[in-house]
Amino acid sequence: MKFTDGYWRKRDGYQVLHPAQFQDSAPGPDSLTVYAATRKVLDRGDTLDAPLITIGLESPAPDVIRVTLEHFQGGRPRTPSFAITGEPVEPGVSATSFTSGALTAQIRTGDEWGLDFLADGRRLTGSGWKGTGIVTGPDGAFVHEQLDLGVGEVVYGLGERFGPLVKNGQSIDIWNEDGGTSSEQSYKNVPFYFTNGGYGVLVDHPGKVSFEVASEMVTRTQFSVAGQALSYLVIYGPTPADVLRKYTALTGRAALPPAWSFGLWLTTSFTTSYDEETVNSFIDGMAERDLPLSVFHFDTFWMREFNWCDFEWDTRIFPDPVGMLKRLADKGLKVCLWINPYIAQRSPLFAEGKANGYLVTTEAGDVWQWDRWQAGMALVDFTNPAAREWYASKLRALVEMGVDAFKSDFGERIPVDGIVWHDGSDPERMHNYYTQLYNQVVFDVLKEARGEGEAVLFARSATVGGQMFPVHWGGDNTGNFASMAESLRGGLSLMSSGFGFWSHDIGGFEGLPDPAVFKRWVAFGLLSSHSRLHGSKSYRVPWNFDDEAVDVLRSFTHLKYRLMPYLYGASREAHLTGLPVMRSMAIGFPGDPAVAYLDRQYLLGGDLLVAPVFSAAGDVQYYVPAGSWTHYLTGEVVQGPGWVRETHGFDSVPLLVRPGAVIPVGARQDRPDYDYRDGVTLRLFSPAEGRTAVVVPGPSGADTVFAVVRDGDEVRIGRSGEALRWSVQLGDAVTEVAADQDSCTLTLG
Repeated sequence: MKFTDGYWRKRDGYQVLHPAQFQDSAPGPDSLTVYAATRKVLDRGDTLDAPLITIGLESPAPDVIRVTLEHFQGGRPRTPSFAITGEPVEPGVSATSFTSGALTAQIRTGDEWGLDFLADGRRLTGSGWKGTGIVTGPDGAFVHEQLDLGVGEVVYGLGERFGPLVKNGQSIDIWNEDGGTSSEQSYKNVPFYFTNGGYGVLVDHPGKVSFEVASEMVTRTQFSVAGQALSYLVIYGPTPADVLRKYTALTGRAALPPAWSFGLWLTTSFTTSYDEETVNSFIDGMAERDLPLSVFHFDTFWMREFNWCDFEWDTRIFPDPVGMLKRLADKGLKVCLWINPYIAQRSPLFAEGKANGYLVTTEAGDVWQWDRWQAGMALVDFTNPAAREWYASKLRALVEMGVDAFKSDFGERIPVDGIVWHDGSDPERMHNYYTQLYNQVVFDVLKEARGEGEAVLFARSATVGGQMFPVHWGGDNTGNFASMAESLRGGLSLMSSGFGFWSHDIGGFEGLPDPAVFKRWVAFGLLSSHSRLHGSKSYRVPWNFDDEAVDVLRSFTHLKYRLMPYLYGASREAHLTGLPVMRSMAIGFPGDPAVAYLDRQYLLGGDLLVAPVFSAAGDVQYYVPAGSWTHYLTGEVVQGPGWVRETHGFDSVPLLVRPGAVIPVGARQDRPDYDYRDGVTLRLFSPAEGRTAVVVPGPSGADTVFAVVRDGDEVRIGRSGEALRWSVQLGDAVTEVAADQDSCTLTLG
């Protein structure tokens, strides 16, 4: 939201108060309250008719400082609020400074107001002349803050956004919308960003936050909220990875998804015609072609039309759902069902929900309804504990029937005007936050029924903290290369916002993709954390495209399953530290200025670089950081730093291994969930001097740890763990090691 007309003037109708000077302060044992006059106070007369701005400083965790800017403090408390988990801090407090860990907030006491954030002997950012604003305008009151951006400083994050990965120059509203992947709107809005300047910022407001990122003021990031107060947290890194670790420690880290969820998902698609015979033809067709499936998903029409949601199978199409689910389980498949938080008027649950007060109401006491999406649709009020339990009970019945996962769709179309929430929540704040309550209810049902580590969603909407309930997918994209690229940008943006896992509809959701698009997207999709074939009006079985599509899907599915020891290790890292499985190059190489704007390639875990091919002809250009990188599929070595141009067939993609990496490769390619330790091969790439530890995940935490030590031309590998067969590969040479042998030695040369 913009308040200025150029650099000097305010927009017509807007009046803005700015801090002019430090007035005084009230230091406490763990906080600092600062009062800033909005005009220069030279004598007592200047204190009359002179508003004060109150600035509060405190710390929820080391290296994190919360800033609260307030004008009038008489407003009632409003809910909901983000859940921020802190840890004990002993801050350093003086009259004009507040220190948490290595981060200091310093108040300027000279002729001009200023708030500076300092760390490691340098200024990270700060709010200076006219940076803080108390706004009165034709559309109400607002508070804004502007934090400086240095020369060459760029901004990442703010949720899943499909435009450029670098947010500089963009105007962004944090407001969940069902806008597809080709618009400025977003399903997953997160008021958190980090920069390559060594810090991140979380605006602690669950409602609408308006960002002007180097746009209204080209040297500043501005954020504003409606009302009389604004609270934000500055998080010191110094690296992007450090910022993400600290941010997710505050807002929650992703649960570890079950290993089976990393396998290939196939769906009925959306409005296609299907029944059990259709489903079986797809599943059997995949098996006959050696295309190993893990999950089959039933989209919306598993329920009767106009009844979404009643959580009842449409028995006209699926007359024996219990038997069908058992037959699918006997084939080794997990089953996912589509749901949403809306109750259509024709659903039997509508009358039940209305009678018991489980649905959102208007100020007049009527059930809120509209005809978009479903006729007479109402909305479950998840602020009501009884409504949460009611909704959960419907899901439990499906889980008991044999369902393993839910696609928790929608959650963005949440009304604001004229509605009342059961717990009195503020409608503006609840609009974005609703998805958190919705997805938590669904996730908790699965966790309670299946156990820790066995719950997984396919969720579309999210806010701060949504990363705790994986997996999220990118929403409604289109079957072309441009949409494939925008999907990747959205995923990298989301995973720059604290989310660890992400997926997308392979081949695009809307339209029928050209076979070339489908095959290129398959490689990208199988080299994502989660992989799903899904469409709108057309099926996504590969033989509907051409025979080569079958071969390409087989090849990359097998590749992913063989890489599961590595990928599951990266997933465990996301769960424990907050570092995403798919990472922008800016996260992985913060010291390399060449990577700042790269949004057509990414790191898969810490050691694999992926550059999807966005053309039918196979032409691709990507950047390689310093060192000798190795093509995983061919063994060819690429020397960085520098740009590389290549041409790839449909069965290939740039997949490069970081110098010195050790990639654990599994022995199976028929499924993603197996004992990764048994028969694992350690692939060594340009072994580095010194020691490298490799953890191969085992069942129930029974990991095997390998120590790879290079000393000159000698490489020694030692094993600690259960006696299982293993091998070592260096180049084309494979050394098999007996199960009872705990070490081996290789000679380079």
